Amino acid sequence: MRRRFILPLLTVAAVAGSLLTAVSPASAHGYISSPPSRQANCASGAVSGCGDIVYEPQSVEAPKGSTLCNGGGSRFTVLNDTGKAWPATTVGTSVTFNWVITARHATTTWEYFIGNTLLASFNDGGAQPGATKSHTVNMGGFTGRQTVLARWNIADTVNAFYSCVDLTIGGGGSPTPSPTPTVTPTVSPTASPTASPTASPTASPTVSPTPTGTPGTTTWAAGTAYAVGARVTYNGAPYQCRLAHTALAGWEPPNVPALWTAL
Repeated sequence: MRRRFILPLLTVAAVAGSLLTAVSPASAHGYISSPPSRQANCASGAVSGCGDIVYEPQSVEAPKGSTLCNGGGSRFTVLNDTGKAWPATTVGTSVTFNWVITARHATTTWEYFIGNTLLASFNDGGAQPGATKSHTVNMGGFTGRQTVLARWNIADTVNAFYSCVDLTIGGGGSPTPSPTPTVTPTVSPTASPTASPTASPTASPTVSPTPTGTPGTTTWAAGTAYAVGARVTYNGAPYQCRLAHTALAGWEPPNVPALWTAL
């Protein structure tokens, strides 16, 4: 009689174990959000036809040492497509790269390359990063359109996380503003010197004042690229963006104080 119950119990246990494995969520990790990396541009919709990297911009993980944008793995090969219309951010001779970290792995180094040239390496000595990480990197004399490969090398595994950022170097960042033109009042040659002081002038020297209202506020939405200073509402409460990033489900403003400040 006892044997009759052993096999069903073992079968139930095996099925339950497989179900638990199937529903166990994949751990999240991190990627460069600003200047927007290729996976950030895919997640925000700035680039179409990217496949499932749209939902997992933080998951470009592969063995250390690759110089490919997807790390040389079998997933996310679209990131290596040089024929795709990847937007390039105009920058000066140094760039601050901002990572959004969704799983804080112990870290050896952060490396930045253009081609085979190592631009910079930052050694964390096995420490865990916070929710965000920033590095300012000198572009080493490179100019024009370039692709920077960033590698986040994990201390306790054989893997690294990869992020490629397309840049146009040497543009100086923001464009130089045009000088404000000088307005010369127009005087009619037939005007009488004894004209009434109440007469309407030909040209008005009045300059419209600079608006002083608060920036526009929108409702927070996953998949939206937010710049520093952007204001949103979430569940009726206002927030201001602290770090440029592309929003993902689970990164609602109350959940990520490193990205949003409650107002």
